[in-house]
Amino acid sequence: MSSEKYRVSEISRFKGETLRIDFDGEREPIFINASVVYDLGISAGKLMSEEEILFAEERNDYRRARERALYLLDDRDYGYVELFKKLEKNYPESICYEVANNLAELGLIDDRRYAKKCAEYFVVTKMRGKYRASEEMRQRGIPRELIDEALSEYEDSSDERLKELIEKKYARRLLEENGVKKVKAALIRQGYGFDEINAALKEFEEE
Repeated sequence: MSSEKYRVSEISRFKGETLRIDFDGEREPIFINASVVYDLGISAGKLMSEEEILFAEERNDYRRARERALYLLDDRDYGYVELFKKLEKNYPESICYEVANNLAELGLIDDRRYAKKCAEYFVVTKMRGKYRASEEMRQRGIPRELIDEALSEYEDSSDERLKELIEKKYARRLLEENGVKKVKAALIRQGYGFDEINAALKEFEEE
């Protein structure tokens, strides 16, 4: 890395809280949030090495990534991996790890809490079977052990939920031509096992 230093010639307002920092010579200007400029003590006349300039841009990226993460979390809960992947679309990997680790330390992201919320959403609200719920949770980056832990709370009530789903959504379709076959296929797509589907349909028919 070059040991050359650049003198800050001017700091001016660019847009919103973003400042433009110009340097003497041919060094291109950088655009940094005012809070980062203040924290790093950057002022007109200051000599900055290339390393210091790059560090300022990195801290600016960190601030932007963290603000983006907080904005996302304001809308709904995220797990560590899912939030990381969201940030990775726009920011360097090292920044994403730093932001995600910071928010995890603060308790703003918690994979166990997130797993429980997702399990409730997929199982209770969407009435997914265990296999489908597990797969959708895995796609959100939730660790396998936390998926199993969260879904275990709903194992005892699985049969009742399946019966309720059949009554609410599939009862009429059972009367159609090839209705039973179509309903079984639909329930398998919902994530229920073949044996529990057969048992639920038999009980439904008997009732």
